[in-house]
Formats: sequence, C-alpha cells, structure tokens
Amino acid sequence: MLSFFLLTQCGKKKSTPTPAPPAAPAPFTGTLRSISPFPFGGAVNASLLRNRPSYSQLAAKEYSSITAENAMKMNALRPTATSFNFTDAEYIVDFARQNNARVHGHTLNWYTSLPSWVTNFSGDSTAWENLLRTHITTVVTHFRGKVASWDVVNEAFEDTGVLRNSIWVRHLGPDYIARAFQYAAAADPAARLFYNDYGHEYSTAKRTAIFALVASLRSRGIPIHGIGMQFHTSSNISDAQLASTIAQAGQTGLLVHISELDISMNPSKATTATFTPALAAAQKVKYKAVTTAFRALPAAQRFGITTWNVADADTWRRGNCSCPEWPLPFDDNYQRKPAYDGIVEALQ
Repeated sequence: MLSFFLLTQCGKKKSTPTPAPPAAPAPFTGTLRSISPFPFGGAVNASLLRNRPSYSQLAAKEYSSITAENAMKMNALRPTATSFNFTDAEYIVDFARQNNARVHGHTLNWYTSLPSWVTNFSGDSTAWENLLRTHITTVVTHFRGKVASWDVVNEAFEDTGVLRNSIWVRHLGPDYIARAFQYAAAADPAARLFYNDYGHEYSTAKRTAIFALVASLRSRGIPIHGIGMQFHTSSNISDAQLASTIAQAGQTGLLVHISELDISMNPSKATTATFTPALAAAQKVKYKAVTTAFRALPAAQRFGITTWNVADADTWRRGNCSCPEWPLPFDDNYQRKPAYDGIVEALQ
C-alpha cells in the first residue's frame, strides 16, 4: 500500500501558486515644476488670475515660467500713440515674481493685435521707424530686470515661407525684423531674444525660411538667442514629425522654446465631437512624444515648454473653431488629464 501511495503521489504535478497581479503605480503627487529639468510654463490671462482661484492656484503650483497670453501685445499695452497701460502686464509679472517663476514676454512686434491708431497711422517711413523703436524701447525698458526674455518678432512668415506682407513690411521693409532685435537688445542687454512662429511641424517651406532668417541675423551680428516654436499642433501630426522638427531646431545651436503648446483632438472641427477615453489616451501619447523629443535636446538649449493657457476651459481654440476642443493637460475643472500623465512620464 505504501509503494502504491508513493507512486500515485509522484505522478501528481505540484500546484504552482498564482502570481499576484503587479501593483498599480503610485499616483504622481508632485508637480511639473518640481520634476522638470527645464522650465515648464503656461501662458496666463490677467483677468482669470485675478478672479478664478482654481486658475491662479494651478498656475502657481505647476509652472516655473509664465507668459502673458495677451497683456503684453501692442493693443493691450499702448492704447494711444502717447500713452502706455501696463496694469494687466504688471499684474502678471507680479504674480510670477511672487511664485518664483520666470517671465517670458510676448510679443514686441506682431502683424495683428494692433491698436486702431497704428492701423490708421499715416506717417512716412521715418515716423513708422520711430513708432517701432519707441514701442520696443519703452516696453523692454519698463520691464528690464523683471522679464527674462522676449518674443521680439512674431509670425513674420506665411506658411509658404514667403515673408508676410504685413503693415511693418509695407512701411519699413523686410529688415524691420533685424532692427526690432537691435532695439530690444539695446533696451535690455540681459534679456534673451526670440523669433516666434507657428507651423514648424507641418510646413517645410516655413521652417526653412525661419532657419534662414535666423542664420542671416546671426551672420550679421544681430542679437538673437532663440527660436520659439509655437506648436499649436494636432493629433494628425505624427510623433516622428514632431520629434524631427524639434531636433532640427536644436541643430541651429540656439535656445529652443516650445512656446505655445496645445494639441487639438478635434482637427476636423466637428461640432458633435466628444472627448472619449480613446482621444484622451491618444493625446497622452502626443504630449509624451513632444516632451520626450524636447528633453533629448542638449540641456543648454532647452529654454522650456509653455502651454498656451492653463486648462481646456480657457483655450483660444474653442472660440477659433466654434467647436468642442480639449487641447490642454488640464480639463474644464482644472483637473489633470491623461495628457498631464504623458508629460510626467516623459520627464521622469
């Protein structure tokens, strides 16, 4: 009987304990500013900072760099030819200083957001030059020591790579760009100066024209320190194209700023679109791809990443398309989205 028992026991397979499921990763309790090796920022609205606590608290908590969304544009700062209004811009600068955040100025020269007295201005080329020089010199001098960097010229090119036929080109010629940088540098020699534009990631012609402009300015000794790549991009731009564009900007040797990042998840502008879990997951992949590619740049060139406003509730894109949109890492209630987790994963 004993031998039979031993034989039957030997023939049985020993049971293997079922492995425990892997533990879920602990939820991230830090902030973007606490883990990012480069400044991570947001563009902010002065009125929302004043009047919406959830907005101002989130900006203070997450961002180590602050850009004025609209308060430093010409139509906001200079209501008349002889007067300046710095109230909203100063509020943003003070908010940043109170929260130990860098301030990036946007923008000293643009073809739009101009006060009516500029669009109706009828002076000769000397008067136009004085207008440009006075504006840049006054604004940069006012904020000297408070604003670390400036988008000096914004969106001077069409998507075709042709210089935009702006009010500045018509009255001052193409070289107004170089003089704008010279005026800014004279007003604050310590400020870092950027050329800022959109479309790098989808227009080879535009990207080529921007790099040629930058190279020309540098060869002439014009003070320019960086390129602002807006990256108002969308889900239909491939991760490889986003990464390649960022890498190409790095090859200029200049500072690189992803200056106005938001990622459209409704590029077709469908009025009935909804933000599904699948869209949220896809957006997470895009934000992670952008952040990963930016982090791959040499550390000395990583000026930072700035999202264009704070949360989906505040995005310009909804008004621009009159359609549902969810392009930012925080939702309408200022809560973290999967897109935020994508940024964190890339930073970690």
